[in-house]
Amino acid sequence: MRVAVFGGSFNPPHVAHLLAATFVLATEEVDRLLVVPTHRHPFAKALAPFDDRVAMCHAALGWLPGVEVSRIEEELEGDSLTLHTLERIRAGHPDWRLRLVVGADVLAETSKWYRWDAVRALAPPIVLGRAGVTAPGAPAAVLPEISSTRVRELIAKGAWSELAPLVPRAVLGYIRERGLYGRPT
Repeated sequence: MRVAVFGGSFNPPHVAHLLAATFVLATEEVDRLLVVPTHRHPFAKALAPFDDRVAMCHAALGWLPGVEVSRIEEELEGDSLTLHTLERIRAGHPDWRLRLVVGADVLAETSKWYRWDAVRALAPPIVLGRAGVTAPGAPAAVLPEISSTRVRELIAKGAWSELAPLVPRAVLGYIRERGLYGRPT
């Protein structure tokens, strides 16, 4: 089984995440895409509650054939470190061949990652180019320039019409219903 691991904060998930998932499934030799929301961010970023981010990942990506949303990082102690997550996945599924899905912006940040060399050896990266991101070795952009940071800013301003092309409808509905990111229902 060839499994692409797509980890991230997904705070919240947006259409670039959806496009990344479909791009990987359509172009890479993988049988499954495992979406892994971060449980506790290693750089202490403020996150919406884990259960909400998992639910939003299900709404944004879980309906795609070949996609599974995983709560595996909930089982790990301490900060969510990609190497530990991959090692846990490998321990539970030694027959899986893993790949790690990352955006091109990660190429400039690998020095901040815990044991990037071991991550790369365990799950060779599938690097997706993002508009607006230039980094040595980055592939051409296949994803639009959308960030969760910008999405949260627009939510806080109540700019719902600007969010429509950036965030899947089901995720926007969930955010509004739950009053996430500073906007009550």
